[in-house]
Amino acid sequence: MNKSSILLTVISFLLFTSFTPLLAVHAASKEENQPELAEDAKSAILIEQDTGTILFNKNPHEKLPPASMTKIMTLLLIMEAIDEGSLSLDEKVRVSENAASMGGSQIFLEAGEEMSVTDLLKGIAIASANDASVALAERIAGSEQAFVKAMNEKAKSLGLENTNFQNTSGLPADDHYSTAYDMAMMARELLKYEKITEFTSIYEDYLRKDTDKEFWLVNTNKLVRFYPEVDGLKTGYTSEAKYCLTATAKKDDMRVVAVVLGYESSKARNAAVSSMLDYAFNQFETERLYEEGEVITEITTLKGDRKKTNIITASPISTIHTKGQKLEDLTTEYELMDDISLPIEQGDRIGTLLIKNGEEIIIESPLTVEHPIHKASFFTLMKRSLQEVAVFE
Repeated sequence: MNKSSILLTVISFLLFTSFTPLLAVHAASKEENQPELAEDAKSAILIEQDTGTILFNKNPHEKLPPASMTKIMTLLLIMEAIDEGSLSLDEKVRVSENAASMGGSQIFLEAGEEMSVTDLLKGIAIASANDASVALAERIAGSEQAFVKAMNEKAKSLGLENTNFQNTSGLPADDHYSTAYDMAMMARELLKYEKITEFTSIYEDYLRKDTDKEFWLVNTNKLVRFYPEVDGLKTGYTSEAKYCLTATAKKDDMRVVAVVLGYESSKARNAAVSSMLDYAFNQFETERLYEEGEVITEITTLKGDRKKTNIITASPISTIHTKGQKLEDLTTEYELMDDISLPIEQGDRIGTLLIKNGEEIIIESPLTVEHPIHKASFFTLMKRSLQEVAVFE
């Protein structure tokens, strides 16, 4: 397939808000321009979700114990399994002796007990339950060890080079570490599954309702209750890691993720994250350019079971800019890959949408197909050939 590109000038009505060049937005990454945030954290980072733009960072690549923030990756693999259909929310999971034996934060699962995936997810997302994490890990991968291997493979696939897990829970273990940057990227990936915030935003709930073993869940992330825009994501604490938090908040059309590690108290940790979120919402705003699934162009595949297929955005596309700034030369281009082989599944990357400010590329976002394209059968190809011959007769 030949490389194709188109230049689409964004007409004036799309420019009713201002945009800042990427260089200006990334100014926060320069030490001399850093705001006074997370001063007592060992490591911290603040990013905008859609664009991945770093708004603030402090020692973002320092390897540290993430404690129960580990469960962000655990939740990511659980949500992937649900999305793929290999796990359902109403499925009952039988708890093993191993899962029931987990210490630390737990929902006191008993060996042989059966609990729904929905309730186990609540246990993880709200109460940071180690036993629920292991129960779902064993259900998905067969063993916690196999699940941990999948966690590390997922980290590698996301390009996270400073993360290594030894368990699903974040309990202290040798060679178990991550970074503020890596945790933010994991959170960003997890938040692509919008249903996750239906769990992480719950402040309190009950398990085993109307039984003599009813269990009260209270969210370990108090910002869910005390910072109106916060709807997740995951706390962490061990004596080694100290108080850690990955939090996410959405205001208007902008979602941000803040990560801090190494605070001496939960109160100081929560105050620091609140200040980071305030900074993001006070200083920046986003503009949505494309929704997920918007049609950009179409392709013809002569040997495919679909002769023509729409090319669509694989994810929402936004720009982020400092409030009060303007970007006057915004344009969009797309490029399709030179070599595309069949089959092509939904989600497969076959091109890139480029958003430019003048000559500077500020966003590169993947393009995919609206519908899967598989190789056409011999009968389909023959029928198509006969139809084309008839047109020219």
